[in-house]
This record gives sequence, structure tokens and C-alpha cells, in this order.
Amino acid sequence: MMFRDREEAGRLLAQALAEYQGRANLVVLGLPRGGVPIAQILADSLGARMDVLLVRKLGVPWQPELAFGAIAETPGEPVRMLDASLVAECALSPETIEEITAHEQRELERRGRLYRGSRSFPKLGGREVILVDDGLATGFTMLAAVRALRLQNAGRVVVAVPIGSRSACQMLRKEADELVCLSSPEHFESVGSWYKDFSQVTDAEVQQALSAPQKLQ
Repeated sequence: MMFRDREEAGRLLAQALAEYQGRANLVVLGLPRGGVPIAQILADSLGARMDVLLVRKLGVPWQPELAFGAIAETPGEPVRMLDASLVAECALSPETIEEITAHEQRELERRGRLYRGSRSFPKLGGREVILVDDGLATGFTMLAAVRALRLQNAGRVVVAVPIGSRSACQMLRKEADELVCLSSPEHFESVGSWYKDFSQVTDAEVQQALSAPQKLQ
């Protein structure tokens, strides 16, 4: 399945999640930045409130797109997930891991101030939460997001993506209460390869989405 853009992917994902429409306790959380436009479409369609859950990939220094882990925000310290096998394969030292983690944590904090301003971190205890991204490659950022929601005692965690690698989908099915993935091709390559238009989402677009009336207070 090839998507024209994130807007089309969002509409199709909303159709697949139609059973959640009108649920009073439902919150849709987009993973910035690429997951936010899709989350906004989904929230509008389902009549749900929306916010973001900030996550950051921990990239191998000489190949930043290769994630050896990820961190996700919580009201306290971020949750960190590490791929132990990749850490060993790349011979990453504890010092290197901590340095990269600290750098990405500062970026989490910057984005939190930029996106939320004076709003506090959303209260998610007991809520049904749909976590949205534009795709799953390794799935590690989404895994960190799910673990972060578990720490906040979310009532039900649904992972919703248009496209995902089979290995990532298999991993997330074990972690989330439900996984909705529209397409999981045998030969995955990358998330962007399944979109005709995979333009970068800007901070301004995220801010605009969060200024809409349905944002979670």
C-alpha cells in the first residue's frame, strides 16, 4: 500500500479505528513530528482530544538514523529503552550512551516548552490512549512511548500507524493492548518509501495542530 501523503494515511487510519468514535475517555497522542498531522485527522474524526507524546531516537553516532534505543517523556524522568544486541554490536560505551541520552533529553525538554508552553503534561491515568506515528521502522520510539504510558497507568494503549515493518509490528503487538497497522510489507526499506509525499513536518505545524480546540488540557 502506497500512501499519497500523511493526510490520506490519516483518513484511512481513521476508518480503521471507527469503533473508537465518540468515546468520552479517549485521547489521541501523536509522536512528533511526523505522527502529529495523522493524529490530528484521527482525533477530529473520532471526536477525541489530542496532544503529543514526545519521544526521541537514540542514534548510533556514525549512523544517526540507526537507533540503538529511544527515550520518551513522562511527568518525571524520561523512559529509556535500549537495544542491547545493537549496543553490543556497535561497541557503544556507557559514556557514549549517556552522552547521547543527555543530548536527546535536552531536545525533549526544548520541544516540550515549544509545543506546550505553559500547559502541563497531560494526565493519562485510566484513559484509553491511541498512540499515532506515520510509520514503524525499528519500532523502538513507539516502544518507549508505550512503556511511558504504562508508567502513567493508562487504561488502554492502542498503537496506530499506516505502515510498519513486520519485526516492529510483532514487537508492538506484545506491548500494546492493540496494534492497528494498515500495511506491513515483507520488504519494508523505510517509512518514507511508502509515501509519495513525505515532506518534513515543521515545529510550526505541530504548534498549529496543538492550538486546535480539541487539545488535551
